[in-house]
Amino acid sequence: MSRIVCVLKTCEGGRWAVPQMLECRSRGHEIAFVIPPGDGRLRRLLDNEGVEVLESRFDFSFRPSIGLPIGLWRLRRQLRQMAPDVVFYHLIASALAVRIATLFMRARRVHMVAGPLYLESPPIRFIERLLVRLDDVLVAGSEHTAVLYRELGMPPSRVIAIPYGTDIRWFEKGPDQREDLFGAEVGDFIAIMVAYVYAPKSSVYPGTGIKGHETLLEAWRLFAANKPDAHLVLVGSGFDSEGEDYRRRLFSKLGVDDHPRIHWFSSVVDVRPFYSSADVSVSPSLSENHGAALEASAMGCPSIVSDAGALPEAVVRGLSGWVVPKADVGALVAALEMAYEARDGTALASMGSAARRHIEIHFDQADCSSRVADVLLGGVR
Repeated sequence: MSRIVCVLKTCEGGRWAVPQMLECRSRGHEIAFVIPPGDGRLRRLLDNEGVEVLESRFDFSFRPSIGLPIGLWRLRRQLRQMAPDVVFYHLIASALAVRIATLFMRARRVHMVAGPLYLESPPIRFIERLLVRLDDVLVAGSEHTAVLYRELGMPPSRVIAIPYGTDIRWFEKGPDQREDLFGAEVGDFIAIMVAYVYAPKSSVYPGTGIKGHETLLEAWRLFAANKPDAHLVLVGSGFDSEGEDYRRRLFSKLGVDDHPRIHWFSSVVDVRPFYSSADVSVSPSLSENHGAALEASAMGCPSIVSDAGALPEAVVRGLSGWVVPKADVGALVAALEMAYEARDGTALASMGSAARRHIEIHFDQADCSSRVADVLLGGVR
């Protein structure tokens, strides 16, 4: 029996690591999480699942200070006391901390990369080039990310691409409720974007949000100008206070709040009825792993995605969706036009079925979690 410890820099996000760790537990192994103190969605999920949780003795801040080496030493002592056979970590701050804190420890280090955004920062890319070989195995969340790490010098034999996947048993198409949810009529065209709004980052894509809300809203203004039957549904508040401030400014600037056929929901208890009532999902991100396109496709909703990061892996071009250049308003307008025209007849329905099949074959969360567990326990496949 092995003991696997997962280290994450957050008590809020990172819930995608839980199915992977639970798969290890189901095979008879001990699991535990080390996360920051405080309440959050991740902490609540772990408590509900009865998973051992320890509060990290390091705050995952790398600002130069006397507290930095002390915090890393405390994390090292904490991990030594836990005596893990495997230390599993996601997110770049977690990776940096664990690599340093476990130097010369016998535990096997497995790093899983959720998305490629931080590799677009030259300083971080330089640091990763130096430190990535401290990972015994790197599990890239996409083929795109695997290529990036091989280019940084990680030996190909130590890099494997396994997506996080999505729960295809939960995300199944239900009844169309567009009339009740959006006040739309049967036959109206519904496009949906499900994503938090992130404030612009100074180091990567300065001045614009990473999820591409600006691109979609500009494209929608052009696309829907003479289409009274076209509705845009936006689901997602600001990710944090800065993101919410940015969302308010953006929506005010582009007239979202006053538009009768743009419907914004800050949050929803269950997103499935929204996908079931949409004709197409849009993911116009500037950088992304697979994003909301997996959930949308599992729900039988075709997607328009940008060519950023691993998003193209989430669709079969021309069969289950469209791929457009990132930040290209004109190309996005053209894709929306194609989706709008395809709603007549059976074309969109056929694309939705193809989208579902693609997810079942390549992105079933249960299968993906099983493959990650194989890696953690030493049997890469």
